[in-house]
Amino acid sequence: MSEKSVSQVPVPLEAPFVGPSDHDLIRGAQRGEERAFEELLRRHEERAVRVAQALIANREDARDLAQEAFLRVFRNLERFDFEHEFTTWLYRIVTNLAIDHLRKRRPAVSTTAEQEEEADLDLADPEGPAPSANLEQLETAERVRACIDRLAPHFRSVMILRELEGLPCLEIARIVGATHVTVRWRLHRGRKLFLEEWERMESERDRKRPPEPSGSNNPAETP
Repeated sequence: MSEKSVSQVPVPLEAPFVGPSDHDLIRGAQRGEERAFEELLRRHEERAVRVAQALIANREDARDLAQEAFLRVFRNLERFDFEHEFTTWLYRIVTNLAIDHLRKRRPAVSTTAEQEEEADLDLADPEGPAPSANLEQLETAERVRACIDRLAPHFRSVMILRELEGLPCLEIARIVGATHVTVRWRLHRGRKLFLEEWERMESERDRKRPPEPSGSNNPAETP
C-alpha cells in the first residue's frame, strides 16, 4: 500500500444548511432563545459524534463526548468569538475531550506508531497539495481503523480532522491549538506512521496465511 493509495478518494461535500447562519443562531441563543440552541445541536450533533467516534472508536462514548461538548458550548456561549466559525470551536472542544479520554485509557499494546513523540521543530511549510484522502472509503476499513487507533493522539486527531472530515489545515490548527506548520508536519508524519503500521500488519497477515499446497497438477510432469 503506497502513500498515493491513501489519497485517492475525495472527501464528499456536505449540503449547506438552509436557514439562519450558525452565528445568527448563537446570537439568538445568547439572547436566551432555546430554539436557536436546539437548531445548533440539530445541525452539528451527528458530525460531532462522528469526529469523536473516529478518535475513540466507540459509538456510545463518542455520543457522551459530543453531549459534553455541547454542554460546554452552552455554558460558554457568551465567550464565543464571532471572528471564527462555530464548528472550529465545537471541534476543538470535541477533540480535546477525546484526547483526554484516550490518555485516561492508554492501551496496553505499544507500537512504533504509538510511541512516536512529536518533535519540537520549526519546519517550513511543505510544498505540494494537501492530502485529501477519505480513509473510511478504503476497501480494508477495519484494518485502516486499527492502524489509526495505534497512532499517538496528536497525530490521530489531525489525521481524523483532515482525512475523514476534510477540514483545511488552517482550521485544524485553530481546533487543536497548534500552528499551521505544525499541523502540516503532524499530517506528514502521521501518514508515514500509518503506512509503516499498515505494512507491519500486512506482513503479519502474510506470515499467518497457510502455505500453498506443494506439488504440481501439470499432466506433462506426471511420469
